[in-house]
Amino acid sequence: MSTNDNDTPPEEPKVPEQPPRETGPDAQPGELPAAEAEPRPGKPAAEPAQPHRPVPPVLPVPPAASTRSAEPAGPTEPGEPAGPTEPGEPAGATEPAGPAEPEMTGRQRLAAGLWPLRASRAQLIVALLLFVLGLGLAIQVRSNSDSSALRGARQEDLVRILDELDGRTKRLEDEKQQLEDQRKELESSSNQAEEARRQTVEKERQLGILAGTVAAQGPGITMKITDPRGQVESDQLLDALQELRAAGAEAIQINGVRVVAGSYFSDEGGQIAIDGKKIAQPYEFRVIGKPQDLEPALNIPGGVVQTLEKEQATVAVTRSAKIIVDALRAAKQPDYARSSPS
Repeated sequence: MSTNDNDTPPEEPKVPEQPPRETGPDAQPGELPAAEAEPRPGKPAAEPAQPHRPVPPVLPVPPAASTRSAEPAGPTEPGEPAGPTEPGEPAGATEPAGPAEPEMTGRQRLAAGLWPLRASRAQLIVALLLFVLGLGLAIQVRSNSDSSALRGARQEDLVRILDELDGRTKRLEDEKQQLEDQRKELESSSNQAEEARRQTVEKERQLGILAGTVAAQGPGITMKITDPRGQVESDQLLDALQELRAAGAEAIQINGVRVVAGSYFSDEGGQIAIDGKKIAQPYEFRVIGKPQDLEPALNIPGGVVQTLEKEQATVAVTRSAKIIVDALRAAKQPDYARSSPS
């Protein structure tokens, strides 16, 4: 092979300058260690060693932070610019929040929900009506419990009251049976007109007794009230009348005055008047009805007899097999009411 005179041998690669490096406590700046001063012949030069640099700390990046670390974080509130972040502080970092408010208790939350009041007018009216209704019910229950005369009653008195209730029930059942019998007679009678006339006459007689236009007689009782101190008033006689009616009295006469459904009692000049007619004591009641029901009704605990005896009055009740009620009232013709066909 021929060689060219112009050819030059290949140049060895240049080794870049190494910056001064300390390899020991006695090393001087610019001095290389002996192993690295000269490259060995026939071997390529080793790559230069990189200078030792401190590794910056890795900081956590918040989720909402932008990928551009050089840009400042956006404003935290509208209209307020965010200040520059400190070196080494992640973008978007905010100052620590102040101390948290103490949690409200259940009672405090209830009070905050009820006050101030936020009720409408309709709600206030409903609340007022409910309050009035509850107050009325409470007063009614209290009055009933306080005025109950049966709480301290004896056993025999309670038995007697139950017998009286049984008697009233029996009377109502008998009346029901009579009405059913009348209906059956009207349906099955061959001469319905005659039967209807007979029942009409009987009904007129019964209504006349109740209205006081017809005299009556039958079993019953006589009650005489003597009031030497004049403490008995008209309302106490009215209570006695109502008790007798509840016990089944059918005809009542007081001191010659026939008492009917429209009768009234009043106090006039220190005396008691019935339907405007003054009566003097002793007050004598003539009552037609079942004696076994009438007398116990007057003698129940807290009843008519005990109430009158508290007023220093004397009450005498006598049973009789025949009581005559002969005081009459004039039949009053109604001004506007007329009978109508059924």
